Amino acid sequence: MSSATFGQKIFTPTPPEKGSFPLDHEGRCKKVMLKYMLCLRESKDINTKCRKEAKDYLSCRMDNNLMAKEEWSKLGFKDEEK
Repeated sequence: MSSATFGQKIFTPTPPEKGSFPLDHEGRCKKVMLKYMLCLRESKDINTKCRKEAKDYLSCRMDNNLMAKEEWSKLGFKDEEK
């Protein structure tokens, strides 16, 4: 017997747009991540004040093969250079 009753829609999960990515088990980017998190806390979670730290964190993840390399413009950094 199915758990869906009449009139209910069945939820079908979809995978993330960019797929899954490995966790940083070895802590390769931990210092950079902590700087980013500290910046967010100090700026009361106003992300725009922490763009440099966010970019540094993403750069670390890409450099250590913890995420696929992407163009900065695709990650929301069109107006900035590294």
